[in-house]
Amino acid sequence: MTVHFIGAGPGAPDLITLRGRDLIAASPVCLYAGSLVPKEILAHCPKDARIINTAAMSLEELGAEFSRAHAAGEDVARLHSGDLSVWSAMGEQIRLLKSLGIPLTVTPGVPSFAAAAAALGAELTLPEIAQSVVLTRTSGRASSMPESESLANFAKTGAVIAIHLSIHTLDEVITELLPHYGSDCPVAIVYRASWPDQQILRGTLATIAEQFSESPVERTALILVGKTLGAEGFRNSALYDADYQRRFRTPGWRGTE
Repeated sequence: MTVHFIGAGPGAPDLITLRGRDLIAASPVCLYAGSLVPKEILAHCPKDARIINTAAMSLEELGAEFSRAHAAGEDVARLHSGDLSVWSAMGEQIRLLKSLGIPLTVTPGVPSFAAAAAALGAELTLPEIAQSVVLTRTSGRASSMPESESLANFAKTGAVIAIHLSIHTLDEVITELLPHYGSDCPVAIVYRASWPDQQILRGTLATIAEQFSESPVERTALILVGKTLGAEGFRNSALYDADYQRRFRTPGWRGTE
């Protein structure tokens, strides 16, 4: 018996890996985050699977379900939204499973920042503009931020910042970033990236607050800030430069040999 943690992706039910889909189909038990995982993904569950919405469950209740499945010899598909490597609360569940002696695997998923960039049709890293993306959030009820991980500190690098779980603090976000990026820095707010009701707001640090006040959204919205958003006058990368010699670009090589 194994508990399979599976990143279910940002929302669109077909943005799940083949491995994740197949593990769901092979698991007699499915525990899923009901408010964020689309019901269509549950269609991959076996016909008689035990399917439980964990939205209102405590860690102790999750442990009881893991233990019940372990005693019954039933694999568990544990579905989380997006990818499991950030803000998934998987760490505490893994610690619990290890204490119970229950095996586990982890299957990554499409993260929300990648889905948001896709919705914008944007590459977040462009030559000589920005080559780093910071994934961060602001303090909330569930978790405070370490003092060193302030938006202002990250902004000093000039990197693109993907700010999660913070749409309710948009004014504070703008205040912290303005001195470092300037009022004309592009901003995008992507609400429920890849879902049918996806919404996108584009503006700058000077205009986005007013735009947002006219079309407010809650919770599952990502704030992206950075000079690469909508940039056009950037240098081409060397990757496809005819004069750039690399291992696979030798005379006569055509990519099929």
